Amino acid sequence: MKTVVYTALALTVASLGFGCSNLERSRDVGNPKTPPHTLALQVCSSCHGMDGNSTSPNFPNLAAQTEPYIIEQLTSFRAHSRSDPAGFEYMWGLSRHLTDEQIKGLATYFSSQKLAALPVEDGEKQIAVGKDIFEHGVTEKNIPACSTCHGDQGQGNAPFPRLAGQHADYLKKQLLVFQRTDLRPEGAVMKVIAHDLTQQNVENVAAYLQTMSVK
Repeated sequence: MKTVVYTALALTVASLGFGCSNLERSRDVGNPKTPPHTLALQVCSSCHGMDGNSTSPNFPNLAAQTEPYIIEQLTSFRAHSRSDPAGFEYMWGLSRHLTDEQIKGLATYFSSQKLAALPVEDGEKQIAVGKDIFEHGVTEKNIPACSTCHGDQGQGNAPFPRLAGQHADYLKKQLLVFQRTDLRPEGAVMKVIAHDLTQQNVENVAAYLQTMSVK
């Protein structure tokens, strides 16, 4: 009889341990108990990399991004208020059941990661022109310097995202979203700023931002 009791107890303990182990490796974005760190490694990493450094320019680097900005974007995705194509296709479903605590934890995790340098892909002249736009804006069109909101090193400023070291292709895509659509209502100020940018302006500043020092 004692043997049966001990065996049952052992199985119970083992099953509890198995459950905890599974939770630490869970991909269940609908479970409020799934730790943010686990979600970052098991789910977010598929597109954004284990440490927030995305290998695909289709997906933004999250490493060293400002915590308030990540929180704002995940909250917007969860509420379906950010509806640019990538947000609709990838993030609406993934963020649907995230709790405020999970969002905060994900933001803390990614903002604390080290951003890796990206390769220089464009010519010196284009990068120099992009640097001028970043630092001084486009004066003849009254477009302000990007550094005004995003920091003199592109490091970001609370809800204004870090731009330094971001994929140029992703930046170009988002600038066009701001310029031509209303799919990112939280960035209404960017719609005004991006309105008069030419395609070449966009290409130049994005090229420069990808090369900016990752401090």
